[in-house]
Amino acid sequence: MRSAFHHLQLMASSSSSSSSITPKLEYEVFLSFHGVDTRTNITSHLYEAFCQKKIKTFIDDKLNRGEEIFAFPLKAIEHSKISVIIFSKGYASSRWCLKELEEIVKCKNTYDQIVIPVFYDVDPSDVRNQSGDFGKAFAELEKRFMDDSEMLQRWRTALMDAANLSGYDSKNSR
Repeated sequence: MRSAFHHLQLMASSSSSSSSITPKLEYEVFLSFHGVDTRTNITSHLYEAFCQKKIKTFIDDKLNRGEEIFAFPLKAIEHSKISVIIFSKGYASSRWCLKELEEIVKCKNTYDQIVIPVFYDVDPSDVRNQSGDFGKAFAELEKRFMDDSEMLQRWRTALMDAANLSGYDSKNSR
């Protein structure tokens, strides 16, 4: 995993050109993660490594969850050069994570934002196909939002798109 951190740091600190339609960049990296699964391990280590390299990183670790605060982190995604998605077993159980993911994929497609998926103790194919433990978490979420099939389909598509990107699988880095 050490080499993955190093590679992520290099990408975040490298320069890139931006078009005139790209929003003003305020962050080099946006971290998307399910706090219960990863806050005290991979996410905190990655955030600390970025800070040591003076890479300006947005991490939603102090905001309270609630409808009224959705806009701020979603804007932070749009104003980031790179989004790092840390997929974990519980990621798909969080409506919040999936809203972030949907915005990340939109920014990738609209502004060519760099997106790096990290598969933390989940198989990329389970994320892509919503299967295994990852799929069980998504199935629980589906029950809660079964009245909004359009939103669920957007989330499935975003999961598939992000899981198809080249990234890091923690199971292969040990």
